[in-house]
Amino acid sequence: MRRVTLRCAARLVFAALWLLVEVCRAETGAPSLAERVIWAVNAGGDAHTDVHGIYYRKDPLEGKLGKASDYGIRLPILRSSPEDQVLYQTERYNEDTFGYEIPIREEGDYILVMKYAEVYFAQSQQKVFDVRLNGHVVVKDLDIFDRVGHSTAHDEIVPFSIKRGKLSVHGEVSTFNGKLTAEFVKGYYDNPKICALYVMKGKLEDVPKLQPHPGLEKREEEEEEEDDGEGGESEKKSTSTAPKNPVRSGPRTPNPYATDNSSLMFPILVAFGVFIPTLFCLCRL
Repeated sequence: MRRVTLRCAARLVFAALWLLVEVCRAETGAPSLAERVIWAVNAGGDAHTDVHGIYYRKDPLEGKLGKASDYGIRLPILRSSPEDQVLYQTERYNEDTFGYEIPIREEGDYILVMKYAEVYFAQSQQKVFDVRLNGHVVVKDLDIFDRVGHSTAHDEIVPFSIKRGKLSVHGEVSTFNGKLTAEFVKGYYDNPKICALYVMKGKLEDVPKLQPHPGLEKREEEEEEEDDGEGGESEKKSTSTAPKNPVRSGPRTPNPYATDNSSLMFPILVAFGVFIPTLFCLCRL
């Protein structure tokens, strides 16, 4: 009985907090996440509205460019909510570079979110490609399986800004003509692809996070520690990687030359060998 009461109380508190947030948002006039999304597409799939209220259009490239695939429909996608797994289960790929044109009419700070999941290959170095934004390489050598493994959701998030007719992304600047072109570049390993993507106004912290993946988080922490270690001194790095208590394979082998006197006898034998012939020659004279 007490547990039921606690659950009801927790639900009421959660509902009250959610209502408070919505009231504050309404009073301040701040747009919701879905209202800040200016363009969204479910690549290779039908229209879909996700749990955040973002409406993804049906793929506009259907029947025009590339190939749609729903091979991943048979697989559960890790790190994604059950309602939105379809965004990672369908995809569009092409045997050459392809992309989408996204009209942007207002200046400001934007975020491009690209959704991926590797549902076919079961090892790395099987599908590797780049992503360009108006000619700027924003993702280099993307290997989805190497990043997160098989049938696991992965989002590539690229912040950019448009101000005074200029596009700024990853420290590079170019002229902006009102259209953002997101290209998936053909590489040496298989074909480029995309599962879903959207563009929203805002900052990095505004983008919804995927569900946690314990194994992936541990791996990312290890990679961050390695990156931090590379910035230090090489001597410090070498001492940190060396084992503190090395395991020996057995007792130390005695030095075979420690009691060997052959090195001392060698010059004596050489001198004796030279002296005898010399003495023999002198006697014959």
